[in-house]
Amino acid sequence: MLEGMRMDTWKSRYNNFQELYLYCYYVAGTVGLMSVPIMGIAEESKLPAQSVYNSALYLGIGNQLTNILRDVGEDASRGRIYLPQDELAQFGLCDEDVFGIKVSDRWREFMKEQIKRARFYFKLAEDGASQLHKASRWPVWSSLLLYKKILDAIEDNGYDNLTRRACVGKTEKLLMLPLAYTRA
Repeated sequence: MLEGMRMDTWKSRYNNFQELYLYCYYVAGTVGLMSVPIMGIAEESKLPAQSVYNSALYLGIGNQLTNILRDVGEDASRGRIYLPQDELAQFGLCDEDVFGIKVSDRWREFMKEQIKRARFYFKLAEDGASQLHKASRWPVWSSLLLYKKILDAIEDNGYDNLTRRACVGKTEKLLMLPLAYTRA
């Protein structure tokens, strides 16, 4: 986790997803891994402990990717781009497109792929979230579902995460809690 914080002091671009994944692992995946012993694995868990740990790691990765996607405009205002440079280029985009804060069709297509990736990690996290100690499941499921709602909000904003910050309203958060409880 500390290494990820150090990276923020010297790194402001990520050449590819492998580099970005490593950053996400450091700053958020490690939090998931450290949380499993605290939250506990249910005695009746049908998954091996390693699978539960992997799910916690994937939840951290998904959460961090979502934070990155939510904060693209804010990060750009600080001269930082936490998006894979090679993938931007695949969509005909570059740093100037991010700093220019113009949402184009190419930007929307790029963002659809980035959101798909974050959702992939959330899907990987789901099995393990249900294998935690019963008292820990509801907050973990709440986090997982809330972060998925942030991705929905980016879509609802027309993929404009350059000038608008995707938010989930208080009412929507409260309405999501019973679903999280049911999943838990």
